[in-house]
Amino acid sequence: MIDQYIDDETIEEMEQLLNVASDFTRLKIMHALLSGEKNVGELIELVGASQSLVSHQLQVLRNNRLVSVRKDKTRVYYRLNDEHINKLFEVVYEHVKEKKTNEEK
Repeated sequence: MIDQYIDDETIEEMEQLLNVASDFTRLKIMHALLSGEKNVGELIELVGASQSLVSHQLQVLRNNRLVSVRKDKTRVYYRLNDEHINKLFEVVYEHVKEKKTNEEK
């Protein structure tokens, strides 16, 4: 729980992070990376999007520190940058799942 005042600069950074994470394709990429690192070819197959779209969205995620890379000779592997990103994804998922469950009652 956040028990302190959050300054405007931090709020703006939080807004930027949530804006970046709110794209459909980027969410699918992050979901695919929850189970571990993947290369672009694997992500294209899992996300069901073109190579250019996946590559562009990976660059956006990298620029915003949501994913990081590891190079292995000719392949580049992507992974979620840290455990905070996993937690963010899980919290949003649980919130949506709970909302759906409550609507069904």
